[in-house]
Amino acid sequence: MTRGARVRLDQPRPQRRRLLPEYDAEAFGRLSESVARFLGTGRFIVWMTLIIIVWVLWNIAAPPHLRFDHYPFIFLTLMLSLQASYAAPLILLAQNRQDDRDRVTQEQERKQNERSIADTEYLTREIAALRMGLGEVATRDFLRSELQDLVRDLSDGRLTHSENGHGPGHEEPEPERRS
Repeated sequence: MTRGARVRLDQPRPQRRRLLPEYDAEAFGRLSESVARFLGTGRFIVWMTLIIIVWVLWNIAAPPHLRFDHYPFIFLTLMLSLQASYAAPLILLAQNRQDDRDRVTQEQERKQNERSIADTEYLTREIAALRMGLGEVATRDFLRSELQDLVRDLSDGRLTHSENGHGPGHEEPEPERRS
């Protein structure tokens, strides 16, 4: 852009050149997890041990002109250091991704627990309201005792027709007639 040139807001900016290549962070993270998972297995230990044994035996027992790493095994040390320098960051990256997943899982579990507690409190209040409401409702035992008292009163003759409003001195009111 030259000095004094106007910036066009209706068009996207041109991409800037980058010194580093672009990569998919998610794919790289999955790769690092698979490498870290492999580095933590017995299979890796067995393969690494076999490679080191073959390396050492080759450089001791092979004819001198075929040996590529003589006795102090400097090249072997360099290769193991290189492997460790790549393994450590990959393992840390995999651990960070696992921590992120654990954090998300814990947040979801915390929200679920909050919902469960709220549901439990709601149900507790509803049960308490039902119990209070049932205290005001006639129960089966109460109705049975009242009916038994009425049957006893009828059998003893204590209850007459005039007391219950249906005796000979009681007349039903006539319905009103509309004209």
